[in-house]
This record gives sequence, C-alpha cells and structure tokens, in this order.
Amino acid sequence: MNVAVSLNRIDPYCGRASLGIILCSQSLAIGLVGPFRGDYTAYWEGSIFVSFDFFLGERQESMSTVSLTLDTQELAHHYEQISAAHQFKAGQILIGELAIVPGERVLDVGSGTGLLAEYVAGLVGPAGSVIGIDPLPLRIALARDKERANLSFKVGSADNLSEFPAEGFDVVYLNAVFHWLPEKLEPLRQIYRVLKKGGRLGLSTGSKEHSNQLQTIKARVLAREPYRRHTGLGGGMYRVSLGELQSLLDQTGFEVQKIAVQPHVRYHPTPEAAIEFAEASSFGNFLGHLPEELRTAAREEITRELEYFRTPEGIRREGARIIAVAIKP
Repeated sequence: MNVAVSLNRIDPYCGRASLGIILCSQSLAIGLVGPFRGDYTAYWEGSIFVSFDFFLGERQESMSTVSLTLDTQELAHHYEQISAAHQFKAGQILIGELAIVPGERVLDVGSGTGLLAEYVAGLVGPAGSVIGIDPLPLRIALARDKERANLSFKVGSADNLSEFPAEGFDVVYLNAVFHWLPEKLEPLRQIYRVLKKGGRLGLSTGSKEHSNQLQTIKARVLAREPYRRHTGLGGGMYRVSLGELQSLLDQTGFEVQKIAVQPHVRYHPTPEAAIEFAEASSFGNFLGHLPEELRTAAREEITRELEYFRTPEGIRREGARIIAVAIKP
C-alpha cells in the first residue's frame, strides 16, 4: 500500500495534510508519528480517505490554565463513582510500589474524594495515620464521610504544605495529580521538607509522550473556530515526560528508586460516557472554559469523532502513566 503525505500549512495550533489511501470499506482510525510532538490522528470511512487535520496537542495544552472553580456537586459525586474503576485501581498499583507498612504516617496530596486514602488507612492500621488534602472543597466534603481515628481530610494544595511539620511523614504520594500542577518544583520541595529522612515519595501521573485519543480529539476540536479564540482560558494539563520527571526529582534532592512508563487501555460504553469521565476527572476543566453555547457544540463534535474508536468492548482509549518512587536521602 502506497501512502503519500504532503503538508501545506502549519501554524502554532493546527495544520492540514492530504493523502490518498485505497482501503476496504470500513471505518478506521490511525495515529501518525512525525517530527512534531503530539498525536496526529487520521480518519476515513468507505474506500478512499481524502484529508485529515492534525494539531500540536502538547503545545495546545501548555498554553492552557486549570481552574479550581468549575467543580460542582454533580461532578464530585460522579467522580466518586467512576474513579473506583480507574484512578483508584491505578493508585493501588502505586501504593504497592511504596510498600507501606503498619504504623507509618502518610500524606495523600490531591486525595479527591478519599477512596485511595481510605485504602491506605487500612494498611497503616491504628498505629499509623493518613491525612488527605485536596484544593477542591466539594470533594473533601465527600472524603470526610470516610474519616476515622487514623484518617482525616482537609482542604489544601501541593504548593503549600507549611501547616505540616518538617520530617513529619514516612510516605507522601500523588495519584493522578502531578499533571494538574502548573509549577512542579515548589510542590516537590515542599514534599521533600515534610518527608522524614529515608521517606518515600510516590507519583502516578499522565505521560506527556502518550496522549490518549480523547485528549487528541479534544485539542483538535478546540483548535478550530469558533473554539480557538477561547484557547488558553482553561482545560489543560501539565504532563511531563519520563525524562522531565527524572530531572525534576533530581533537582529537588530525591533519589529515584524506580521510574517507568506503564501503558494502559480503558473502555467507555459510549462517547458520552468518555466525555463525562473526563469532565468529572478534570473537575469541570474538560470544556468548562468555553461559553455554554459553544460547550454543547464542542461536545457534539468530540462525540462524533470518538465514534471512530468504537470496538465491541466500547470506546477504546489508549494512554500511559508514569510511575515513580523516590526517597529522601
């Protein structure tokens, strides 16, 4: 099969390429790799594919900001339900790497509704303790329903741990949180201060080098008019590569014990379910920066494009997370 690709325009947000392919009559989707960072996805239906748009998704994300004011009761409750099958399971893998034992003091930074912190409280037992902090009050309100003698929650953020004493924790972890932090060094310095010597830091975070299909489609849609004029107002994440995370940990004095990329696949029953998952996980940032009338239109465009990833198991999303464990020497 011969494929010819020609680029005729590139700007900081999007470009266009054209190619011709003769294929069997079915709906397909492919990812292309090239000299530009980001994911380039092409779609076709029928026997001949005409053209495709691609975008520089990483550049798009880096220009966005994250808002902490878009969360709602509905999103918080929905996150409580869906995270049990996704973020919680990924968090259990991270906790296994940290080898937490009874009697340890643990800080969960970005605890959300507290599912993983509750699990860790069972590991440390009555002689240990777990504190969960999160900047989202609605999620902390749900987490407080899980409080007990060795488990507590409070509103707090990763970039200001001044309320905690130096060397007060055996373990600090961030599960699906680090990619929401626009500034990385100060939170790591704060964590270093509150860890005991020999204490462990655990991180599970999205890999910048492995954007999933939903992120790819979202960035492409938002690079179009009329959404493009609102780019930079919200909705982005600040993912890092494995090498960048290694460098950040080195800069802040940690000794990395393990760092690896772990691919994963998720299935959602419908495109709408995939979008709802993203909205709850991003505490309203997925499309929340758009005016309401544009938000509905963008959802419809994303929904249509997600259909290209339908399989018998549902809408397939491939991605990868970075798992890192480091110690304070």
